[in-house]
Amino acid sequence: MTAVPMVKAENVHKSFGHVEVLKGIDLEVAPREVFCLIGPSGSGKSTFLRCINHLEQISGGRLSVDGDLVGYREKNGKLYELKDSEVALKRRDIGMVFQRFNLFPHMTALENVMEAPVQVKGETKAVARERARRLLDRVGLADKAGNYPSQLSGGQQQRVAIARALAMEPKLMLFDEPTSALDPELVGDVLDVMRGLAEDGMTMIVVTHEMGFAREVGDSLVFMDEGVVVESGNPRDVLTNPQHERTQSFLSKVL
Repeated sequence: MTAVPMVKAENVHKSFGHVEVLKGIDLEVAPREVFCLIGPSGSGKSTFLRCINHLEQISGGRLSVDGDLVGYREKNGKLYELKDSEVALKRRDIGMVFQRFNLFPHMTALENVMEAPVQVKGETKAVARERARRLLDRVGLADKAGNYPSQLSGGQQQRVAIARALAMEPKLMLFDEPTSALDPELVGDVLDVMRGLAEDGMTMIVVTHEMGFAREVGDSLVFMDEGVVVESGNPRDVLTNPQHERTQSFLSKVL
């Protein structure tokens, strides 16, 4: 029996008003796969990521996570939108890390990581605190548990944000250009954490400009431009020998 894809997009469209941002995306992400999305700004990568956890509602097509439709249920061949509470329940299984860290400024690193399991899952503070300490240790910040976001560097804040997403024990992690807001010397620490997650078998979709990371860690690479998938394949193949003119042009500017 073949495994159910962790993410499956079938002819996914998304429009904002008259502007069509996604123009029929078809792709599959297997469990435990590290799936990298590259492309110029405005190509629809981040929008697609936000559709996966229903932060944006798709305008057409079908999108499923682990065999379940995102944002909808199907009955007699028709799609019905889920209630907000049902969407929130499913979103618990999907961790998301943004460009900006979005940490709560009035909470310590430890409290930031504890918050969602306590508030959303109803965990006891003791259980949540124990896991939060473990996760901060995992991202190399055990000694910063009592620090507030303003006392941390951008790279440290981003690693706290990753720990916070992992605290919900998601089956899928989405990264939206997690290093693009960081000073260059801080990027490596964040990528190391992501590398560790990949080694542990976490399914990850990563929108990134870090071509070295995509080449080393990625299992699949998709180049998007103007709302369509232009080229996809093994990251090393696509990066070293792009077949499509648009891919070649993009990579000549970034590599």
